[in-house]
Order: sequence, then structure tokens, then C-alpha cells
Amino acid sequence: MKKIVIIVFIIIFTCSCKKISQEKTVAKTQNETMYSKPVLNFKSANYLYHFAFECIDQEYPNKLGQVLGDATYLKEPSELHPAFYGCFDWHSSVHGHWTLLNVLRELPNFEHKEAIWKKLNANITKENILKEVAYFDDVHNKTFERTYGWAWLLKVSETLQDWNTPEAIKLNDNLKPLVDLIEKKYIEFLPKLNYPIRVGEHPNTAFGMSFALDYAKKYAPELETIIIEKATAYYLTDKECPITWEPGGFDFLSPCLQEAALMLKVLPNKEYTVWLDAFLPGFRNNPAAYLEVAEVTDRSDGKLAHLDGLNFSRAWCLYEIGNALDNKKMIQLANKHFNYSYKKMDSGEYAGAHWLASFVLYAMLKSN
Repeated sequence: MKKIVIIVFIIIFTCSCKKISQEKTVAKTQNETMYSKPVLNFKSANYLYHFAFECIDQEYPNKLGQVLGDATYLKEPSELHPAFYGCFDWHSSVHGHWTLLNVLRELPNFEHKEAIWKKLNANITKENILKEVAYFDDVHNKTFERTYGWAWLLKVSETLQDWNTPEAIKLNDNLKPLVDLIEKKYIEFLPKLNYPIRVGEHPNTAFGMSFALDYAKKYAPELETIIIEKATAYYLTDKECPITWEPGGFDFLSPCLQEAALMLKVLPNKEYTVWLDAFLPGFRNNPAAYLEVAEVTDRSDGKLAHLDGLNFSRAWCLYEIGNALDNKKMIQLANKHFNYSYKKMDSGEYAGAHWLASFVLYAMLKSN
């Protein structure tokens, strides 16, 4: 009798272990599917493009962010910014244009290309850009969009110059006076900035320098030198970034990850690994222990909707670093962040719809 009981117990125990193992395998498979890497294709492009396409010529609602010198400054957004008046604010309009350009560049046969080109050519004209230059040269608005909008404008130029097709060359020629001015503003401003700005919103210095450095490495050697010098001065001795304090309630950028992504572009790989381990101790081995996906409670609130952008910007930083270091844990964490907000971004709320497609697409392009 005792032997029978033992045999029965062994059978039950074996079956239970097998069941648990099967459940773990299923859970793992489901987990991998849930956090699959994003891909830009015709299906995802059709989902994304309309956010930017519909808003680059939508004038209202509009947040101007200008300084009024006198009553003559009170004009319609399209008079002040004839190229970049849509998408709620100037910088969102700029990266909306970037989004459409990169959809066309990556998918030359995209079904909506004619309609997109029509809008792009209507906005980025020589006349319109010269009016934008005049605004940036105004005595009361010389710091307008410093440095977030500046960085995105250089990204637009980088795309156009990399692309090097007749259509892109034409738009870049039109855009060049504003690009030249932004380069000059960067070169004048950075040497005067003694201390970096480490917030999770627009003024973040590491973000602005990282985007500008991508452009400068190809097309602006003087700016490249200044950015590398300032990045080294600002960040080389940084240690133990408090990443577990993130996110702030209104963040759409991770101060720690933006800095880490910038320094990846500044330091050689071996030096970078040493720097990263001091900057974020333990992060390479187990990044998920330090970052949880940011949850959005109200997508109609523009500030709270920032957190969807944070998930996408975290994702692109993790893709950049993870791909460079061949760190699959970082890439998986990037996928997790991306998928959470990607499934929810089409909420019908303009607070996110006017800008999030740019962050989605940039993360997509960095995932490979």
C-alpha cells in the first residue's frame, strides 16, 4: 500500500512540474509576442502618417510661445510662421514635417505620397522660410525654440541632405537659410551655457545636443567640435544617475537615458562601457529593474500625455544603446515601452495626436 501511495505521489508531482513548465513556456511565448520589435511597413506607415499629415496645416488650436514686442506682433500663426504654423506649436509642426519626409524616404511607393508632397512643397518654400528666419532674428524672440525646436529643424535638414533626391534637394535649398541660422545660434549659445539642463521636457540639453550632433557629424564640423567638447565637459564625470527617480509627472524625455544616448555618440565603445557602468551601475545587466513603463491616466491632458512620448523616447535610447552594446535586455525593455504606448496612441485626443507620430517613427527607425 505504501509503495502505491509513493508511486501515485510521483506521478502527480511529475505531471504538476510538466504543467508548470508548459505554463512558463506559454507565458514566455506570449511575453515575446507582446514585446515584439516595431517595424515600419505600409501598414504601420498608414497608421502613423495621418497624425502629421492632418496637423501640419491645422492652424488651431495653437500655442505660439512668442514674446510680444508691441501690438504689431499680434498676428495669425500662419502669418508669423508660414512654414511651420500647424500641429499646435512650432516644434511639433517641424517634427511633423520630419515624420512625413521619413515615411516617404523609407517607403518610396507609399500610397499617399502625392498628397504628402503637395503639402510639404506648399509649406517649405523660399518665401516662407525667409519669414521664419525674420522671426528668429527678431530682437524679442532670438531664443525662440531653444534648443528643442532647433534640434528638430536640424533633423529635417539631415533627412533631406541624406536623401539627396531632386525633391529633397529642392526642399533643403529652401530650408537652408533657417538651418544656417540655427547652426549659428547653437554655436553662439553652447559656449555660454556653463551648466547642462537636466529636465525631462523641452530644454533638456542632452537631447538637443544628441540630435544636433547627428546632423553636425555629417554637415557642420564646427558645431560637431563644440557639441563634443561641451558634452565631455557636462557629462564625462557624471556618476550614479538617479534613474529610479524617473519619471517626473510631465516628462517626455528621460534625463538619464538622454545623457547616456548622447555619450554613446561621443565616446569610443570601450570607454563608453566604463562610463555607462559608473553612470548607471547595474543597468546593463538588468535594465528592467530600474525602469517601469510610464502609465498615462488622461490623454486629453497635454502634460499627462507627455508620458506616452517618454515611453517612445526611452525606447529609442534603449535601442541605440542596446544595439551598440549587443544588449538584448535593453532591446526587450525598449520593445515593452514602445508597445505599451503604440497600442494606445490613437486615442482621438489632439493633445498627443499632434506630435506623437514623430516619436513613434524615430523609435521605429532606431530599433534596427
